[in-house]
Amino acid sequence: MSWAQTTIRLPAKSRGCHLITHEIEKQLPDLKHFSVGIANVFLQHTSASLTLNENADPDVRVDMEMALNKIAPESMPFIHTDEGPDDMTGHLKSSLMGVSLNIPITDGHFNLGMWQGIWLCEHRNRASSRKVVVTLQGEKKK
Repeated sequence: MSWAQTTIRLPAKSRGCHLITHEIEKQLPDLKHFSVGIANVFLQHTSASLTLNENADPDVRVDMEMALNKIAPESMPFIHTDEGPDDMTGHLKSSLMGVSLNIPITDGHFNLGMWQGIWLCEHRNRASSRKVVVTLQGEKKK
């Protein structure tokens, strides 16, 4: 059993849902050495989230952002608004969506479904860069 861990920095992104599968893969050279295993992808932030979803039609990401804004609108009377009206909504959306994913590894690649991709859902209007810790566990290729 082998382990590898990499911290990836993603550049600041605009508010919304962003397909980041290829950004993660290109910063993860150890992935190609695993024949079988699991990747834990963990976002180190409380106002953004990760999810697996549609990788082909960008309209799905637009619709997801719209739906999240209906579920947690900035117009709610939140008490915690230290960093602006999107502060608490960012925390709420992050908790609803989650900050970690477990993805199978097969033959040096993420074993995602044909239409699946990793999304970073940015919930802040003025976000900074984001850090993602990827931990790989499994059998290395011989």
